[in-house]
Amino acid sequence: MIKLLIVDDSALMRRQLNTLFSAEGDFEIRLARNGREALDENLNFQPDVITLDINMPEMDGLTALSLLMAQRAAPVVMVSSLTDKGALATFEALNLGAVDYVAKPGGTISLSIKEISDLLIGKVRAAARARLKNARPASLAHRLREERTRAAARPLPRSFAGGDGLVLIGVSTGGPRTLEDILPLLPAEFPWPIIVAQHMPASFTRPFAERLDAMCALRVVEAAKPMPVEPGVVYIGKGGADVALSRRAGRLTLLAKPEDGRFLWHPSVELLGRTALEHVEPAQLIGVMLTGMGNDGAEAFTDIRRRGGRTIAESEESSVVFGMPAELIARKGASMVLPSDKIAVQLSAWAGRERSEPCL
Repeated sequence: MIKLLIVDDSALMRRQLNTLFSAEGDFEIRLARNGREALDENLNFQPDVITLDINMPEMDGLTALSLLMAQRAAPVVMVSSLTDKGALATFEALNLGAVDYVAKPGGTISLSIKEISDLLIGKVRAAARARLKNARPASLAHRLREERTRAAARPLPRSFAGGDGLVLIGVSTGGPRTLEDILPLLPAEFPWPIIVAQHMPASFTRPFAERLDAMCALRVVEAAKPMPVEPGVVYIGKGGADVALSRRAGRLTLLAKPEDGRFLWHPSVELLGRTALEHVEPAQLIGVMLTGMGNDGAEAFTDIRRRGGRTIAESEESSVVFGMPAELIARKGASMVLPSDKIAVQLSAWAGRERSEPCL
């Protein structure tokens, strides 16, 4: 049995979530109306996983989360509204130690919980097995200010040349926090474009790109429309869509397309990898597979390596959910297996060396 604590100030939401998980048959459930009750239940019930609303009276979700992590750390899935404010609060929750998040389809009080029932159940099950990361230190704000100052001196982008490389990143559960641990470590002179397919709701990717842009020396943008691919730019695929590569007037171009029904997760890592292989020489590609449940992108990234490209799988020791990287490794599609804090260094090394260096 999975011991689940549901924390939400809405009696309707508590009832809906209780009904949803009770029907699964393998959840033991307790309910809490606010952050204060959640702290009591965290000690008394000792849940395996917690779903936590962000907007609550008496004690909001972020305050409760920070206290829960200090009191008795347990995997937490945040339940937030589909707004810019909800997105920013969710990213802060991930910094405080939350494992994942689910966006309410109907706002703060959702009458459409069935729309996300499969997603929510899957994320809660994955969270129960997830590896917890420590909260970031209080010095984060100071570091962000330093990164923002460094980012102001970014070089102007130049045209993408045929011999340059291209980095593809696939990531899901635990991704926002992991990307924030990797991308700010890349220097302003990093010469290759980076395209990220992060499974995320449509309303979250623009605030996430803006947040990363403030942290990184590289420019970070949401790929919400056709864009020519430029060196030294990080493109975050728009949520609720798929991101794909094409050629327009001879230039490599990034497209935001409606979700392709052939793929289960979106933005699809598999589709991104397949279209990259159609328009870029495999030897010019680097695929990076980060934390996440499922196997999205494993086949395409394995093909990249088989055809002469290079790939990195995040190691189990740093993955929040060792699903997508494990699938790549199982297919023998990983050139290297590295913890997240070593990936930026390896990308910089590969981007600055000749192709004659063999893959490891």
